[in-house]
Amino acid sequence: MANYPLSDLIGAAVYDSAGAQAGRVRELAIVPQQDSNTIAALVLKTKVGMRLMATHQIAGINGGIKTRLREGDLTEFGGSEGMLMLSRDLLDQQIIDTNGRKVVRVNDVELIGEGAEKFVLRVSGVDIGARGAARRLLKGLVPRTALNAFLAKLSSKLIPWDYVDLIETDPARRVKLKISGDKLATLHPADLADIIEDLAPAEREALFQTLDEDVAAQALEEIDPKLQVSILRSLDTEHAADIVEEMDPDAAADLLSGLPHEHSEEILTEMQPEERHEVEELMEFEEDTAAGRMTTDYMALLPTARVAYAIEMLRHFDGPLESMSTIYLVDKDEKLVGAVPLARMVLANPATPLSEISEGGHISCHPDADEREVAEMFDKYNLLTLPVVDADGVLTGVITADDVISLLRSKL
Repeated sequence: MANYPLSDLIGAAVYDSAGAQAGRVRELAIVPQQDSNTIAALVLKTKVGMRLMATHQIAGINGGIKTRLREGDLTEFGGSEGMLMLSRDLLDQQIIDTNGRKVVRVNDVELIGEGAEKFVLRVSGVDIGARGAARRLLKGLVPRTALNAFLAKLSSKLIPWDYVDLIETDPARRVKLKISGDKLATLHPADLADIIEDLAPAEREALFQTLDEDVAAQALEEIDPKLQVSILRSLDTEHAADIVEEMDPDAAADLLSGLPHEHSEEILTEMQPEERHEVEELMEFEEDTAAGRMTTDYMALLPTARVAYAIEMLRHFDGPLESMSTIYLVDKDEKLVGAVPLARMVLANPATPLSEISEGGHISCHPDADEREVAEMFDKYNLLTLPVVDADGVLTGVITADDVISLLRSKL
């Protein structure tokens, strides 16, 4: 087994079985649909044009590339459709390092070659450090021995290929290596948002086209509001609506309010009736008020409901986790009459009515309370959630602690 930097292989001479030079390496190609890390073929520049050589024809690599080629073994290169070209599609490209949770630039690609009877060449990782950059910069300008001695002094920064997802900027070539949705889905939404913000506009669009709607919605909520609007405008209306439906209603309302009226109406029209109604209601409120910050995804029950029923409700609640810290008690007219923290409910007997473990003197605010007042209430009473009630005492929404944190950060 031996290691080969891509930059050393590009331009290398290729010799046939008789020792005559057959051409020089122009590209190394992977067919992702078949094998996402094994080199399927080399593209050679020959006297008669571009030709394709299967990797198993390689007999050894040492300075040049010795092969088992005989006359007629090379096939005409008919184009790169369905292929990932390592030099063209990886070198100098921005990629997502899902392990390091960041966007990095590829300076070189490391390959491993093995096998005597049948040679196999695989991608082992990408070089994002100074060594890869220096190797490419000084190739051909410094004698090989001196260059290797210099490179040995530089630290190597390699990302294993398994931890890398390519972001293809050219829509026509985007199928070359589809982003692994499973890997990206394991990232925290805030980490994924940081990655997205570091990408160029075309790359952000490429990424969002591959993400599951739920993952895309969570990440979108963490992104800077201006970029949120830019990303949503780049998507087709139906896809944008699918993502917005998965967002918290308050976040969705804020986002759609930042779009041109006609565009937001198009997205709302594509949404399911229930989600559309929730978002439209919230869009009517001023953003810098309590109503503008609240979500309508919360849990409310009658005081007579028992703990067992509330726990079952929790199991099926599909709203934000932040809203699960408290269950609110309302009467038959939807007026707020109490609140039960999750901790109390978990410790109570399943048959206990919620009214018996309700907190007395629950804190609430009016819809038109300004942001400063809301922040002060969270601080003064150490709140996780704050219910919003109208002039008649009817519960209309809930503000969660993460909304207040986002508010305070925006003021810094």
